[in-house]
Amino acid sequence: MNYRYSIKSYGGSVLFLGLLLLLGISGYDRLNYNWQWYRIPGYLIRLKDGAPVTGMLVDGLIVTLQISFLSLFLTVGIGIVIALMRLSTSPMLRLIALVYVEIIRNTPLLIQLFVMYFVISPVVGLSPFVSALAALSLFEGAYASEIIRSGILGLPRGQWEAAYSLGLSSYDTYIGVVFPQVMRQILPMLAGQGVSLIKDSALVSTISIFDLTMQGRRIVSETFLTFEIWFTVAFCYFLLTAPLSLLIARIEKRFGGHD
Repeated sequence: MNYRYSIKSYGGSVLFLGLLLLLGISGYDRLNYNWQWYRIPGYLIRLKDGAPVTGMLVDGLIVTLQISFLSLFLTVGIGIVIALMRLSTSPMLRLIALVYVEIIRNTPLLIQLFVMYFVISPVVGLSPFVSALAALSLFEGAYASEIIRSGILGLPRGQWEAAYSLGLSSYDTYIGVVFPQVMRQILPMLAGQGVSLIKDSALVSTISIFDLTMQGRRIVSETFLTFEIWFTVAFCYFLLTAPLSLLIARIEKRFGGHD
């Protein structure tokens, strides 16, 4: 029964992809566009004085990697702090964390980037890169905090009681009992948030950060290679997010108890 279902499932997928391919080929011929894919490698790797150097797209990709991975670490740190504040016995800490989460989650990231860059940065003297890093980390940190908080709340009460009965402090309980169990359950969701973070990082191009998207816009404005450049940019983002998606699947398979 499962064998027949697999054949039908994979057969339907192959048929669907085949139809999409035929549709794309027919539309490709009718587009009447002068494709110039041969120019794309020069924006990835080029020769200068006989030595290979990175092109504009690779330079932008490096900036995107820097922002994404730095923001990822800051996001986890902010998420843990805000989650613990939400669970604190202090009403003031809970209120501050609640206001932060609600404001961040209910306003667009683009507006937050503009506020950070045009309002806060001139006052405290932040560079555009730090402004983008701060805005992106604060935005993703709000969502990460809710993931972490839900994981902590889902831990059985008996785990807390057992830790306290052994004389463990709150700090030791979180480090030795709570987080090792919680992280196994929330890691796939945090990894999924990391994928969203990489895609959201494209918005930092709006505040003069020369990331992958900004470099793509520059090249398009100079060369009018609209389709070739944006397809290449999209593929670069895919190369960044696909490994994370595969990692999520492996984590879920490992901790989910499925064969």
